[in-house]
Amino acid sequence: MTASVPVEEHTATAVPVVEARGVQVVFRGRGRGAAAHAVDGVDLALGRGEILALVGESGCGKTTLARTLLGLERPTAGEVLVDGEPLGYRGRELKAYRRRVQLVLQDPTGALNPRHTVYEAVAEGLRIHGISDREEERVSAALAQAGLRPPERFFLRYPHELSGGQRQRVVIAGALVLEPDVIVADEPVSSLDASVRGEILALLLKLRDELGLSLLVVTHDLGLAWNIADRVAVMYLGRVVEIGPTEALLAEPLHPYAQALLSVVPEISRVEPVVLSGEPPDPSRVPTGCRFHPRCPALASGAAAAAGVDGDCRGTPLAILPGSGPHAVACHLAAATHPAD
Repeated sequence: MTASVPVEEHTATAVPVVEARGVQVVFRGRGRGAAAHAVDGVDLALGRGEILALVGESGCGKTTLARTLLGLERPTAGEVLVDGEPLGYRGRELKAYRRRVQLVLQDPTGALNPRHTVYEAVAEGLRIHGISDREEERVSAALAQAGLRPPERFFLRYPHELSGGQRQRVVIAGALVLEPDVIVADEPVSSLDASVRGEILALLLKLRDELGLSLLVVTHDLGLAWNIADRVAVMYLGRVVEIGPTEALLAEPLHPYAQALLSVVPEISRVEPVVLSGEPPDPSRVPTGCRFHPRCPALASGAAAAAGVDGDCRGTPLAILPGSGPHAVACHLAAATHPAD
């Protein structure tokens, strides 16, 4: 069951630049071990010029979904679409796609080879893709776009000679040098000092505005989503459980899991922090009914019983949410208390 709340349309265009349709990623267990459903049926669309935050705690499947959208992981079922067409996994097609969709990792120190200069680090992508013309000009432009000016000053520096923020800018420049359409940023500021995080987030916003980039930002932090995203998709145990425009979702989160995540963000939360009980999600043991129900505060408090949906929570599966459109939630309690128009 899906409840929808009328909100303004998000910024995605009619044909998303990248889209997941019914994507599943299953990792087979060793021997007789149970298979892990890391991504278990997800629809998700990233529009041109849109910043979409994919939010959830460790183990929810968000990184696996991001890798699948990058073409680094092939879905067990479902498909990834690029400009409305299925992604090709043959060598030449996949290589061309990976030029268009670039990854920025959370740990710039680990992402950079300590033996490579800044110039070599940024030029590496050009060389992998066989782009030999105007190499120095391209590297200079990418460093300048990433906020390292004058770029020539950084050419011969090594990662250990840079600050954490400068290293992350080098990683971003390495993505920009290939002139991508999409950047997937996996926890892009989690390893940085608080004073630098705002600068990097401002840089990502600037790149979106100036270059028309689309960004998928993978994070556990709803506070980060509040500062940068146009839309938020909240993921739990392989499924998107709530999705919608950032202001609507964070002003009134409908899923108890989204409410719990928001409650621990001091700058935007108005309620006491919610501590989730029970074990963290195990993708090889998906509960019946709502997959969040073993940890759901609404069940523990009796709110679900009062609404007459506690039996549904424990036994009735929920629909896969649409990848775009208005604020939507997969939750029996939300459907009872916020019925669709």
